Amino acid sequence: MITRKRLATGACALLVALTAALLPTSASADEPAAKESPKVELVLDVSGSMRARDIDGKSRMSAAKQAFNEVLDAVPEEVRLGIRTLGADYPGDDRERGCKDTRRLYPVGPLDRTEAKAAVATLAPTGWTPIGPALLGAADDLGEDGATKRIVLITDGEDTCAPLDPCQVAREIAAKGIHLVIDTLGLVPDAKTRQQLTCIAEATGGTYTSVHRTDELSRRVRQLVDRAADPVVTPVATEGGARCAGAPQLKPGLYTDRETFGEHRWYRVDLLPGQELRASVSISADRAVNDDYGVLLRAVTVHGREIVRGSEAGDGRTDVLSTGLRYPKPARDGADADKPAAETVCLQVSNSFSAPPSVKTTPGMPIELTVDVVDGPASASDVASFGLGRGWWLLGALALAGFLAGLIWGWLSRWRFAVWRTH
Repeated sequence: MITRKRLATGACALLVALTAALLPTSASADEPAAKESPKVELVLDVSGSMRARDIDGKSRMSAAKQAFNEVLDAVPEEVRLGIRTLGADYPGDDRERGCKDTRRLYPVGPLDRTEAKAAVATLAPTGWTPIGPALLGAADDLGEDGATKRIVLITDGEDTCAPLDPCQVAREIAAKGIHLVIDTLGLVPDAKTRQQLTCIAEATGGTYTSVHRTDELSRRVRQLVDRAADPVVTPVATEGGARCAGAPQLKPGLYTDRETFGEHRWYRVDLLPGQELRASVSISADRAVNDDYGVLLRAVTVHGREIVRGSEAGDGRTDVLSTGLRYPKPARDGADADKPAAETVCLQVSNSFSAPPSVKTTPGMPIELTVDVVDGPASASDVASFGLGRGWWLLGALALAGFLAGLIWGWLSRWRFAVWRTH
């Protein structure tokens, strides 16, 4: 007699076989060779001010160590990562020595997670804040080869080693044309620190983020390291228009702009039939803002008819607020199919941020706008499932396999019951 265990085993084996048969074959061996592995250097402030206990009830140094451990666990295999410190070794009052206090803690290269974590664990808040010298050292660590390079600077204060202006250092690094981007993160920053770190980031097309919690620090550093693994072009500065007519015409790419509180800005994108527009926007709250805020991204026709929108809102502390949209334009049929006409899509970026009276509203908050145009879904059925990306076929295969396995299981159960009745 067929037992229940054997029936279950047979059904599971059938499900696995059907799923394997429906999965596509692996990629061919003649794919293009991979590009040179990207490089990332994490530059950590270990100055005396990192002793302050104002992040989740613990010191800034403890929060940074915890975040580093989480980031090191998640670094993509293809990323060559290094760590540099500033203010980690000299505790005295000699300015000349304190302003040279930067060293390579872990060399840029394939990551040994255990070794890197052990190196970070030895750090203790010590000395000065030589940001400029640390950036120069990090640029040397990364070299001048053709790899994509990124510095992630984490600090809780402004540079204490002027006249070597770190913002000017960043401009000089950018002028070398070595494809190096500097992103900055300020731990519980004051206005001067925020201004300096914003200047450093903007000089190289990077981003600035203020951080008040450990999870924010860990999440943002992971995002930046992941971005290095899947690099995008250096952001292009643009200036949105007050209305769609006369707004800048954007091609696929990454753009930066600034938007004041409660402002609307417009951009234009051309879209051919059969293409899909994908756009996303992030607004950085680089200063103190009031609770209750939002960001809106709309795609409308030149005549003002809304096509699609994306929005995000919040009511607490934030540093970056993002939203996105997708708009597939159906392909044309009939006699005019060989004469595709482009449609101008107007993108509107709006925000509902406000700030206390003591906070300056100019310059506007940094915007990062991503625009991509790809071949759209080929049919109406594809349009219905485009939100699943490339995984729709897997979902369909599993559903079909499950349906067939269910039918066979039911038939076997009825047959087993009939056999039992005859005995």
